[in-house]
Amino acid sequence: MITPRCILYTKWLLHNLFPMSSGPMRISASDIKKIHEEISVVEDSGALIRRMFGEYNDDDYDISWEVDAAVDAFSIFSSKWAIEILATLYIAGDRRFNEMRKLLRGISSRTLSDKLTTCVENGLVDRVVEDGPPIRVVYRLTEHGREAGRLLSPLVAYMKLHQGRVVGPK
Repeated sequence: MITPRCILYTKWLLHNLFPMSSGPMRISASDIKKIHEEISVVEDSGALIRRMFGEYNDDDYDISWEVDAAVDAFSIFSSKWAIEILATLYIAGDRRFNEMRKLLRGISSRTLSDKLTTCVENGLVDRVVEDGPPIRVVYRLTEHGREAGRLLSPLVAYMKLHQGRVVGPK
């Protein structure tokens, strides 16, 4: 069975569809249960954090300020290819430019270069020049980038379950 999939989870699904050679990943019922429990913990933490921020709402920091701040915080992740680059580095580890270009099927060299620069400017990715010969450039997540990846992992797990990409045993 060939299932359409996005190479990495992104809101631009139609632009990055590649066939997945098999059906959804099957994991044990106990692991499905653990994942649901951990997602529930994250949801509870998120609700607590949201309530804490809400306690500070006043004339200067009202609900519209909070919405604007949330949108601004997510702006780097909504840029086409940025989330794919961050996911690639989070999942596959440090990579050189051409290794990333091969993993991110469909991205041009120019776009990859521009998006990597943006990720570096936002403090999510480090561009590390290794002395040579030949001189090598490696891209790696900063601590901020790794933390963002760890925080996004429960959301990605939730979406994999919700979309049927991960299921329990037959």
